[in-house]
Amino acid sequence: MKKKITMLLNGFFLLLFSCQTWSQQRPNVVVIVADDLGWADVGFRGSKIDTPNLDQLAAEGMVLDRFYTAPLCSPTRAALMTGRDPIRLGVAYSVILPWDNGGVHTDEHFMSEAFQQAGYQTAIVGKWHLGHSQQAFHPNARGFEEFYGHLHTEVGFYPPFANLGGKDFQRNGASINDKGYETFLLANEAEGYIKQRDKSKPFFLYLPFLAPHEPLDAPADLKQKYRDLPDQRPPARSTSDQLSAAAKAAGAQTRVPLYAAVVDAMDQAIGQVLQTLASEGIADNTLVLFFSDNGASRVFTQGGGNNAPLRGGKAETYEGGIRVVSMVRWPEQIKAGQRLDQVMTVMDVFPTLAAAAAIEPNNVMQFDGINMWPAIQKGESINRDGLIFFGSEIPNYGSFNFTAFDEQWKLVQWVEQDLTEIRIRNELFNIQRDPFEEHNLVDQYPEKVASMAQAIKEWRSLYPINGVRARVAAPPGWRAPLDWADYPRPAEQLQQEAASSIAPSKAILYRLDHRLGERGRLIYNCQPVPLSEGVCKFD
Repeated sequence: MKKKITMLLNGFFLLLFSCQTWSQQRPNVVVIVADDLGWADVGFRGSKIDTPNLDQLAAEGMVLDRFYTAPLCSPTRAALMTGRDPIRLGVAYSVILPWDNGGVHTDEHFMSEAFQQAGYQTAIVGKWHLGHSQQAFHPNARGFEEFYGHLHTEVGFYPPFANLGGKDFQRNGASINDKGYETFLLANEAEGYIKQRDKSKPFFLYLPFLAPHEPLDAPADLKQKYRDLPDQRPPARSTSDQLSAAAKAAGAQTRVPLYAAVVDAMDQAIGQVLQTLASEGIADNTLVLFFSDNGASRVFTQGGGNNAPLRGGKAETYEGGIRVVSMVRWPEQIKAGQRLDQVMTVMDVFPTLAAAAAIEPNNVMQFDGINMWPAIQKGESINRDGLIFFGSEIPNYGSFNFTAFDEQWKLVQWVEQDLTEIRIRNELFNIQRDPFEEHNLVDQYPEKVASMAQAIKEWRSLYPINGVRARVAAPPGWRAPLDWADYPRPAEQLQQEAASSIAPSKAILYRLDHRLGERGRLIYNCQPVPLSEGVCKFD
C-alpha cells in the first residue's frame, strides 16, 4: 500500500512538473500592427526613415514578402481576430464608424479567446475599432483580460485623444487621463504589462498602434529631424493621383516629413517592447508578428507613405493597398534572415498562430484562412484552394473596388453604382510575373476575366445586408458622447441572444433570404445553395 502511494505521488509530481515545463515552453505571442504603413517605408526596403528595430526584426526572423490584408482598417482587424473572410462578417466594405451600432457578431470566436482558453494571459494595448456600441463588442468581452487604449481610430497622438469631440482613452472600460505622446504611452504600457505578468503562464499581447494614421503628429525633436525630407515618391498609378493633383493645385503641402517622424516614433516604441522581451530573458521563446493593416494612403493631403514600386494605396485593391510590410520572429523556431515568398493573408494568422503555439482554436465556424506554420517553420509549400477576395467602398458611397487573386492571376474590378446605372471596369494582371501591375491583360484572357468576375459576384452575395457601408456622414441629428468609455451598453441591459430580423418565422426568413439572391444575406453565416429556395448551407 505504501509503495502504491509513493508511486501515485511520484506520478503526480511528474505530471505537475510536465505541465509546468509545457507551460514554460509554450511561446509568448506578441502581434504588432501598424496603421497605414507603406510598403517602402522601412529601412530594409531602402527608406530614408530610420526604422532600425523593424529592420532588426526582419533580419532576426522571416520577412513575409507576400502578406495580404484588406485595404481598410476594420476589415483587416476583423479577419485577424476571427480567421474569417470579412465579407461573411459584414465588415468588408468600410470601417466601423462612430455612429455604427454593430460590430463583429458575438457568435464569432476571437483569437484572443482561443489563447485565453488555452491558459494564456491576454492583453490589447492600442486601437480596437471592432465595435463600441455594446459591451458585447468590447475587447474585455472578447477574450482580452486587459485593455488599454482606444475604441476608435483618428483620436490623435496627444490628449484629449478625442473622436468627434468625445474622449476616447480607457483602461478596461474606465476613462483615464494619461498624458504624453500616444505611441510612447502604448510602448510604456506594453513594457509594464510584460514585466508585471504572471511568469508562470505565457501571454498573448496584441499591440495595434495608431501610427502612422492621420491626424499625424510627432514630438518636436522628430519633426525637426525630418523637416527637410523631400517628397520623392513616384505616382501611385491609381485614382489617388487625381486627388493628389487637385490637392497640389490648391496649394497643399507634402505630409512626408511629418509622416516620417511618426513612423520613426513607432519604430522606437517597437524597439522598447523588443528590448523588454530581451531584458526579461524571454525573447527566444516569444513569437513576434508584425504587419501593417493596409498600405499607406497615397493621397497628397493624407498620410505621407510610399508603397512604390507597388501600385495604388490604402482603400484600393491594387498591390499597394493590400500587400503590406510583414515579418515574424521566433528565435527558437524560425531561422534568421529568411523570406517567405508564398501568399499569406491576415485571415491565416489565427490558424497559423494557434498551430505554432500548439493550442486548440476552438472555433465553431469554419476558418477561411489556412495554417501557414509549416511554410514558416519548415519551408513547406502550402496549397491554397480557391481565390482570395478583398474590397472597399471608401470613401465614396456606391463606389466599389474589388479584387480576386491567387498565386498567379489577379482581377481588379471597379464598380460605380448610381441610381439608374452601374458601370464596371475590369483589369487583369499576371501578378506572379507582373507584381507591379503594369500590364493589363483583360483583352488577352476574356474567359479568365469572366470567371474571376463571376467569383467576385458570388463572394459579394455573402455580405449581410446591414453590414458596414461607406456612410461617412453621421445620421441626421446624431450626437457623439462626451466620453466613449461610457458609451457601450452594458450586457445586463440587453437581451441575451443576438437579434436576426423582423421576419415572423424562420421559414419566412429563409425564403426572404433566398429572394435577396446576389444582393446580400439576411441570415448570418448563410451560404446559399443554388436552386434550393429557402435553404442555407452553413459553413
